[in-house]
Amino acid sequence: MKEQIRRILAAKKLLSPERVEEVLAESEKTGETPDRVFLSKGYLTEIDMLRTFGEALGLPVRETLSSASVPPDFVNRIPVQFARSCNLVAVGDHGDRDSFNGTMTIATCAPFETNAMDDLASMLGVEPEPVLVPRIEITNLINKAYKQKADVVDEALDNLDEEDLDSLSAEIDSAEDILDVANKAPIIKLVNMLLFDALKMRASDVHLHPYEDRMQVRNRIDGILYDMQAVPKRFQEAVVSRIKIMGKMDIAERRLPQDGRATIKLGEGEVDVRISTVPTSQGERIVMRLLDMTARVLRLEELGFDDHDLNMLRRFIRYTHGIILVTGPTGSGKTTTLYAVLQEINSAEKNCITIEDPIEYHLDGISQIQVNNKKGLTFATGLRSLMRQDPDIMMVGEIRDEETGKIATQAALTGHLVFSTLHTNDAAGAVARMLNFGVEPYLVASSVVVVIAQRLLRRICPECRETYEPDAGDVKELGEIGLKVSDLPEGRLSRGRGCANCFQTGYVDRVAIYEILPVDEAVKEQVMDRASAATIKKASIQRGCRTLRMDGARKVVQGISTVEEVLRVTQLDMF
Repeated sequence: MKEQIRRILAAKKLLSPERVEEVLAESEKTGETPDRVFLSKGYLTEIDMLRTFGEALGLPVRETLSSASVPPDFVNRIPVQFARSCNLVAVGDHGDRDSFNGTMTIATCAPFETNAMDDLASMLGVEPEPVLVPRIEITNLINKAYKQKADVVDEALDNLDEEDLDSLSAEIDSAEDILDVANKAPIIKLVNMLLFDALKMRASDVHLHPYEDRMQVRNRIDGILYDMQAVPKRFQEAVVSRIKIMGKMDIAERRLPQDGRATIKLGEGEVDVRISTVPTSQGERIVMRLLDMTARVLRLEELGFDDHDLNMLRRFIRYTHGIILVTGPTGSGKTTTLYAVLQEINSAEKNCITIEDPIEYHLDGISQIQVNNKKGLTFATGLRSLMRQDPDIMMVGEIRDEETGKIATQAALTGHLVFSTLHTNDAAGAVARMLNFGVEPYLVASSVVVVIAQRLLRRICPECRETYEPDAGDVKELGEIGLKVSDLPEGRLSRGRGCANCFQTGYVDRVAIYEILPVDEAVKEQVMDRASAATIKKASIQRGCRTLRMDGARKVVQGISTVEEVLRVTQLDMF
């Protein structure tokens, strides 16, 4: 076996011979299996380790179980605690509901853990056929399979008594792996499972809302809040205390709002958790914002721009100076758009610096500064300091006041390209907001080059998507977004029927709709005259600009989203 490992790693050029010998020696000395040592030292990624030992042991390797299901026999016969603690799950194809027929395919992430495999075989009475799969994929499939059988809260509370809260205040790891639930205290296990459940469902926020008789868990998925599990009232204080400990907050302070931050591990990835607590009449209410630090930054062409808008935006972001503003309410994807732009124009020849609150993604080659109001590092003071760092491109998380607005315009006029966000309803409103901040009209007119307003529409689930004939109600709603049945392909609308993939909502993920307002000579004249936002918007539409609702209507025609979604996130165009 050792010779095979040496030969395979040498052929793949994954590791130096010295490190291979170090791992094998430590494995022999400590009794730990070689795969565990490779992972603990960080010498191999999990998938590289699985491929190496899969080749050495003659076992197949699968990188994902997204298209797999768990046969009912496994769920009915094997306790979820056993499956989770041993990281073992039976793998079948979607739609395969038959009982096992002499053999079964078992996913495992530990090629040398034969005892657990033998126990599983005796419990099921069949011969196992192991396949090596990353741990996160196994855990994901286990949670999906057992979700209908046992509520995660009930499972975590099975053996939970009124715990002494002092035992929860022990120091926790700086980055705790929420997949590691074995041998954890029940409350810790419960909180970890709630977080894992939220991440599995792609939630951006987890709300813990106290009621008179329970603490309701609510997950925000694709911008919509859904009620999930309910934690019994008697465990409310223990759950709140555990989350406060994670965020390094004061568990004794229950009368004042607090903010905290924690980092949790999800397999090999890390998730940043921003925690906020406020006191209510029923106890403390908690909201946790989940930021996946390993998430991929989207490219511009993936955001939802059509070819015309994409080409126009690419022309503007190549400017050497000026302000490019992205506007919209909280949670409308402004930062994602800015990150995509920065990634597109970032190069070794340019000095790019950002000041953000918070830093949501880490970008290679870009210096990112975190706002710290307690220590006096605000957007305004940070932007003033950035000017002395010889930047070519600056990104300011948000223009919140007159001071930041004036510094940003001065930076744009002195040869810098500045990106920032504003909270306004549409693109034309951003110009009026800058004037309201006290920035002089001539500064706004000469510095702002383009304003982009955006919203997020939920995408129709590709797994359960269907087309249908619009009825009278649909025809009326189509009229509200400026469409007729004749505008639709074959006169049919698209919708999601609801399935396990989209949690019966009919929607998966989101796409942006945009309203782009170039600040051309006509807009500059209106700004100098202090024209209203409605006047600027009306004139820009007459020149061919498309509003948010118009762009949303285009997404409906393309079958990307639904009329209901466009009506939900956009306002009637009034000008």
